[in-house]
Amino acid sequence: MKTDYLAQTNQNLLIIDEIVNDETPITAPENVHIGIDLGTADIQTVVIDDRGVPIAAFLDWADVVRDGVVVDYAGACQIVRSQLQKVQLKLGIEPKEAITSYPPGTDPRISINVVESAGVVVSHVIDEPCSVAALLHIDSGAVVDVGGGTTGTAVIENGRLILSLDEPSGGRHVSLTIAGGLGIDMAEAEQCKRRSHEDPMIAAMAKPVIEKMSDIVATHIADHQPDAIYLTGGGTLIKGFADIFRQTFPNIEIVELSRALYLTPLAIASYGLTLAGEE
Repeated sequence: MKTDYLAQTNQNLLIIDEIVNDETPITAPENVHIGIDLGTADIQTVVIDDRGVPIAAFLDWADVVRDGVVVDYAGACQIVRSQLQKVQLKLGIEPKEAITSYPPGTDPRISINVVESAGVVVSHVIDEPCSVAALLHIDSGAVVDVGGGTTGTAVIENGRLILSLDEPSGGRHVSLTIAGGLGIDMAEAEQCKRRSHEDPMIAAMAKPVIEKMSDIVATHIADHQPDAIYLTGGGTLIKGFADIFRQTFPNIEIVELSRALYLTPLAIASYGLTLAGEE
């Protein structure tokens, strides 16, 4: 069953990769579920239908959130408003409700306030790694969500959330290391990081930061030995990321997904299906 959920999620992530920022109008289904993810490096809105299939997705790279805290409130609100306007034009419907998320250990009202500033009601809010655990129907395991500013871990045992922790180490810290090592600004370092699969030197510079992230996760799960760790978040796309985790956790299965950058916003939107199934 786990394989089925992983395969379907991988397929949906590939769909998002094809449609992201495509504003071509389509006919909207009767029911949609909207997920909005306020990340450190980007803000994403994903819309799915009642089958969980993505029908719209918008992404803007943005430096408006740091370590789970909105540092540019007006900028974040403007991006969310713009993305919801694009959803309205693409689907021909006015968004009324959305689901959003927050890094574990931070105040969920921060995300709620930004999203509701765009004129929609936040129907539910869930912490980021837990949304992924729900999407993948993880009965026992750990979700590691590496965003731009934080590394979050959720441990699930027998279908129950045991702990959810977050610490400030993420993709931005990799960029800082690259910027310092090459003597370049953060914007250029960010571009270098995204090209880590093409440049072995960049991957090598990122390695110590990734090792620190794996140490953080090791501390998080010290009292719990999950059978598998599921990687999500744009930070996990850095070359060598999964290999370093496999070295740190040789007895734990490390699970990668096809387009991890989109996994959290897909999971947030899909949480609407989980809630509908409980009604």
